[in-house]
Amino acid sequence: MTSETTLTAEPFVSGLFFGECPRWHEGRLWYSDFFDRKVFSASPEGERRVEVDFDGEPAGLGWLPDGRLLINSRHDRAIVRREPDGTFVRHGTLEPWATWHANDMVVAANGQAYAGNFGFDLDGLYEGRVTGADIRTASLVRVDPDGTSCEAADELAFPNGTVITEDGALLIVAESMGGRLTAFDRSGDGTLSNRREWAALPGVAPDGICLCADGTVWVANAFGNECLRVTEGGAVLERVVTSMHCYACMLGDDDRRTLYLVTAVDSHDAKARAARNGAIERVRTGTPGAGLP
Repeated sequence: MTSETTLTAEPFVSGLFFGECPRWHEGRLWYSDFFDRKVFSASPEGERRVEVDFDGEPAGLGWLPDGRLLINSRHDRAIVRREPDGTFVRHGTLEPWATWHANDMVVAANGQAYAGNFGFDLDGLYEGRVTGADIRTASLVRVDPDGTSCEAADELAFPNGTVITEDGALLIVAESMGGRLTAFDRSGDGTLSNRREWAALPGVAPDGICLCADGTVWVANAFGNECLRVTEGGAVLERVVTSMHCYACMLGDDDRRTLYLVTAVDSHDAKARAARNGAIERVRTGTPGAGLP
């Protein structure tokens, strides 16, 4: 039986409302803050700057092959694109397939974006306005570089963090309400097939995920103060303890061995908006990052 290693994260950046979707890009950690309505980046030394003042609530981040930034806009249920002059245009819609707020996204090396959405009113569930009978599955939507949209996969239980392997041939998505990671083969034209359970994670709400060079996946657990490194099949190799609930993760620094962890007291919109209690924590790991995002 594989033994499990436990690590403890240390503080890195504080003062977030609710951070999400961290990305390592050009030597800095980029991330969205929903309720600050901004995209930030931070150097490894913790120097932080505003990259985008966003007209809305930014979520998933990615870049086209020519370097233009894509942002998954939560309430618009659309992906927007930043042009070289700094202006934003609508890149592609997630509708009619997205039935509630947009969330995480991965952009493949050829510029195809795969975007998730809640599928139902999560805050309504917290507040008692929505019952279990109202919880619906959701679709993963693909937006091609020309802005054309299509449904990439359906009946996912809250499709969230998503990764693509270095060769572009495998896509893994976290199903937050399903307690599992689900894998698809990805063809050259971006079509997803051969759907299968990659890892069952009972008691875990898989949120943001990132890929390691050995094929394992770091999984932020929205139900707890932890992030897990798991194998295909669901064995836990490492567990990082965080100070608050962990909603997203990304391997960064020059050697891609520092695990950055986005944490917050609560994901309920009203509670997250109330005070800057969110943070980013980090810990050094032994296995470097790989693939996308």
